[in-house]
Amino acid sequence: MRLALGVEYDGSGFSGWQRLSAAGSREPDGSLQTALEAALSRVADARIDTICAGRTDAGVHGQCQVVHFDSDVVRDARGWVLGTTANLPPTMAVRWCVPVAGDFSARFSARARRYRYRILNRSTRPGLQRQYLGWERMPLDAQAMHAAAQALVGERDFSAFRSVQCQATHARRDLQEISVHRRGAEVVVEVQANAFLHHMVRNIVGSLLVVGRGERPSAWIAELLERRDRTVAGPTAPAAGLLFLGPRYPRGCGLPDEVSL
Repeated sequence: MRLALGVEYDGSGFSGWQRLSAAGSREPDGSLQTALEAALSRVADARIDTICAGRTDAGVHGQCQVVHFDSDVVRDARGWVLGTTANLPPTMAVRWCVPVAGDFSARFSARARRYRYRILNRSTRPGLQRQYLGWERMPLDAQAMHAAAQALVGERDFSAFRSVQCQATHARRDLQEISVHRRGAEVVVEVQANAFLHHMVRNIVGSLLVVGRGERPSAWIAELLERRDRTVAGPTAPAAGLLFLGPRYPRGCGLPDEVSL
């Protein structure tokens, strides 16, 4: 049977999603994937390997990461959810478990992925929730940032916003929507695309911050796209402010509404 899980996590203190140890190893390696697979394997009393919708970096958080795995072990959904969560670190939890078709893939069946980046915009750094926030001391023009960001919508070459470590075969991605808005002392960036390059969201946010501070005009973001040169774009925003909201799948996959189109 193939099953899909929705998993939430605080990425602080983890090396990122992807397993760092050798395939098949269940030795702790600081990754979220290894922690989840170890917990699932305890519930199944057998080795469980998982595939996720989108790998997140060290320090990045997940609201609803979706994974799938195959198992011959019979457990009801409640058993998988509660049993796995009981064996996870306190900063991880399984939210739901549903059976899916044998050809479902958490990665390849997804039609979109969504992220949110929160920036505390005030003169002093955060004391509370600092692991969930970026910080900018200079006043930000959220409207200018939003206007600039619209140049990114559509299928584009995002070479200017990919890291040098990115292993993707090409830089073209379909960015479906992006918004920037102010919420009290916070400036929030939300973005959805079919897929993302390594550090793509954090690099976009870093360049939008340059616009928000008034150091560059809104048209600069479109210029960066055209130049396709990472070295002239803004810095990479810190990981702490980034939250992977989750992937989105066709409704025929039978997943909960929060991850369905």
